[in-house]
Amino acid sequence: MTLSVKGTASPDTVWQRYAGVDQWAYWSPQIKAVHSAGRRLSPGLSGTVESVAGIRAAFVVEAVDDDRRTWTWRVRLGRIQIRLRHKVRPQGRGSATSLTMHGPRLVLLAYAPLARLALHRLLQP
Repeated sequence: MTLSVKGTASPDTVWQRYAGVDQWAYWSPQIKAVHSAGRRLSPGLSGTVESVAGIRAAFVVEAVDDDRRTWTWRVRLGRIQIRLRHKVRPQGRGSATSLTMHGPRLVLLAYAPLARLALHRLLQP
């Protein structure tokens, strides 16, 4: 499943919001906190993402390409695992981002509305 969103924030701004894990809770309404040793995206970065409901899901960043503004991570909650690939690109005077998700279909369908809302907030100036 792939979600795509366009907005007015610059690609550099959007990328910095992704790259700094402490910023995730500001644009992603479902995230309360990110617990990890590193504070910037890098391959192998691992930790937990805490939801506003207090649920903690383990994550591992698989790949990061600063030049292409792409990154991929795996998130696991119990036996459920999803793989998410993010991409930022210029779009007119702003930017566009896409999120490609792989995992159990019902989980992706349930998560998609929250993810779309987060992406819209991510792309605001």
